[in-house]
Amino acid sequence: MEDDLITCLTRQVKEEVLENYMTQRRLIELETEDVEAQAEAVRALAQEVGKRFTRLGYLMMDAEMLERLIGILQIPETSFWRECLEKPFARGVRFIKVTALTHKGKFRKLVLESYNRLLTWMTKYKDALHDLELEVRALNINIQAFQSNFDLLTILNFLKSLDVCGLEHKHFLGSNFTAEEIMSVEKKLYIHPMKVDRFNLPPPLDLPAPALIQDDLGRLAEDVFRKHHNQIKRLLR
Repeated sequence: MEDDLITCLTRQVKEEVLENYMTQRRLIELETEDVEAQAEAVRALAQEVGKRFTRLGYLMMDAEMLERLIGILQIPETSFWRECLEKPFARGVRFIKVTALTHKGKFRKLVLESYNRLLTWMTKYKDALHDLELEVRALNINIQAFQSNFDLLTILNFLKSLDVCGLEHKHFLGSNFTAEEIMSVEKKLYIHPMKVDRFNLPPPLDLPAPALIQDDLGRLAEDVFRKHHNQIKRLLR
């Protein structure tokens, strides 16, 4: 009778300890899933920014003019954004409507407005990435608190010590695990802090303010028009 009572109490204690541990662990897992979903949204936003780079690169018409644009915007040679500039333009962005007395004027406005919209999207991306970094930081704080409050090795040894009658055999976590098994379980269930780097998101660019490059960008647009005016006139129809 006494053995049955001890066994029952032991089982109840184990269940309560494990239920508390698993509940808190599930909360961390749910928070991790939310952060991962947020990272995917930031990745999608990076693709949208990339489309605006692609449109601007397309308007340059040839490699020489594209290199001038890269110099004006100071885009790193090896970067996601540089690759976007050189991709074939396949639309996927909102149409820009401009008005002017001449085709050259319209094209100049088109290039300047394309850059303004690129800058707007880059700002959105920069803010979204910053928010993600804050969420990752908060998640890591919660992970650290979880690891401190629920040291798995201590819990496993505690549960093992409760098996006073030897009547249970691994029905509950930690009952009769060997020291090697306990260490293996602890290693597998350890929650590692998250790093933003794991998502491989492109770092945002600090693009020049429109007022600082308006003249250079305008002259570039005029040079592109002089060189490719027939093609550009068809584009502007």
